Amino acid sequence: MSVTLADIEAASRALAGHAVLTPLLENPALNARLGGRVLIKPETLQRAGSFKFRGAFNRLSRLAGPERERGVVAFSSGNHAQGVALAARLLGLPATIVMPSDAPQVKLSATAAFGAEIRLYDRASESREAIARELAAERRAVVVPAFDDPLVIAGQGTVGLEIADQAAALGASIDLLLAPVGGGGLMAGISQALRARCAGVEMFGVEPQGFDDTARSLEAGERRGAPPSPRSMCDALESPMPGELTFPILRWNLAGMFAVDDSEVAGAMRAAFATLKLVVEPGGAVALAALLAGKAGPLAGRTAVIVLSGGNVDPALFSRVLAEEI
Repeated sequence: MSVTLADIEAASRALAGHAVLTPLLENPALNARLGGRVLIKPETLQRAGSFKFRGAFNRLSRLAGPERERGVVAFSSGNHAQGVALAARLLGLPATIVMPSDAPQVKLSATAAFGAEIRLYDRASESREAIARELAAERRAVVVPAFDDPLVIAGQGTVGLEIADQAAALGASIDLLLAPVGGGGLMAGISQALRARCAGVEMFGVEPQGFDDTARSLEAGERRGAPPSPRSMCDALESPMPGELTFPILRWNLAGMFAVDDSEVAGAMRAAFATLKLVVEPGGAVALAALLAGKAGPLAGRTAVIVLSGGNVDPALFSRVLAEEI
């Protein structure tokens, strides 16, 4: 595999003192609702509001000499953008982020506030990858992928290391884990860590309905894209297909995939707010949505871990979700 436990442990050392060691929470009301034990990893509380800071900082912290001076270019709908922008600010590097013009305003504003230069593009007519390559060539900058990079995957894998340590401290034996999957960086990293540290855990990825490219790829045994589909609430998970590096890891480690629709995601966001007192963005809520919808089966006698991957939700959208307009 392209990312090992040693790589993830090295990332943990690089992130020490920079990333938040997010807690592993348990809520009695949620346990009672689901009839089992649920442990919640809220990366909503991470710096820049999502797990993406981990991979971005791990990647940028390894730059040296002229690479540091020339800086980085990234492309993202928002969370990777913010993670790279903040990591660059902390490390004193210039950063340019290619973002869709229809990205949530909360993500655009936060990325700009961290000091990055933003280059907007039209999803329908322009290629973000081509724009990023052109900018990187002009500036001789390093392109930082959102998920298909060993150091990025290793950084995201520190979520899995923390889950293993925190569950052990709680005396919990994990039976299954659910986490969001877009390009697959988060789940690839987590699954490598848990495969090494918590043998026997069944791991499931969760995608938005209509953007089930990873499920299709696993079924086919090769990377596949999903057919054209209307936009999802889960803007953070609309990757066209799993990555070249992430897919083999997911294929090796995952027990399966679940898909959730917008109404299930909105219900999970409301449950997180009302019961857990957490603000979770749509893409960050899909694992909870799958659990609440019973897609993982009965939880009686089992312990499940879910990852709430981000909390950068547009206030207007969040208001509509809470008002049950979605």
